[in-house]
Amino acid sequence: MKKLILLYACLFGMNLQAQWTQEKGKGYYKIGVWWLEADEHYTNTGLFDPNATRGLFITNFFGRYGLNDKITLIGYIPHTRVYQNAQVFSSGREHIPGEQFSSLGDINLGVEYQVAKNKGWAHSISLSLGLPSGKNRGGSDGSYQTGDGEFNQLLRLHIGKSYQLGAQHFYAKASVGVNQRSNGFSDEFHANIETGTKVFKEKFLLLLRSNTIQSFHNGSLDASNSNGSIFANNVEVVNLGGELIYQLSPKLSWGLSGSYPLSGRVLYRAPAFSTGISYQP
Repeated sequence: MKKLILLYACLFGMNLQAQWTQEKGKGYYKIGVWWLEADEHYTNTGLFDPNATRGLFITNFFGRYGLNDKITLIGYIPHTRVYQNAQVFSSGREHIPGEQFSSLGDINLGVEYQVAKNKGWAHSISLSLGLPSGKNRGGSDGSYQTGDGEFNQLLRLHIGKSYQLGAQHFYAKASVGVNQRSNGFSDEFHANIETGTKVFKEKFLLLLRSNTIQSFHNGSLDASNSNGSIFANNVEVVNLGGELIYQLSPKLSWGLSGSYPLSGRVLYRAPAFSTGISYQP
């Protein structure tokens, strides 16, 4: 799930060129927020069960910097707040107070290398390192997590294409990868697709995307999710989302996105939203 959060932070401005790496000395920087609130979750069998209403609010910084025209450095730093609403039972006599916990979340540092770029096509490979900088226990019962407490490395292959339908310009890109995890967590297969085009006199960029995570089920940790934590083991999801980005100026843009898990295991069953301001000098 934390990889999905990172994916929603990874916007690349208003450029419809199929590319990922930045030019030498050029950067892309974004400050954003991501949030959801859920009263049910997918179980480890793919069914869904209710849970006490629990929310997650993440303030984050995402940046990319071109070390040269081939190599881009990537960083993601989140601050995570987890909360649970107070519970009042039907009798009105029983009451469980709400609770919240916040801290630095799991930082991701990465590098991307442009393999080739030719005739509208682009190919790259990336490596992202997930650092256990968040707290894997928090709150009165330990379930208010802001991280999963493990180191992981996600290796991905990317391909993209700029194309045109009539007078309308589009781009499409896809990636596949394997996330190698530690501390008893199962490794994961990741697949992502995205397409976008400029609309409304090219002042807006409209994006559609889908993200899939499939567990290899080779870890030793329990996959139960009785507390509603998003940092459990064997998380699986097929997620569908969209985003609208408005160009405020040649260097500034603002985006608003939403997504929903069409299916999942060990995951909140609720829509997620994000918004943020990006700067591309």
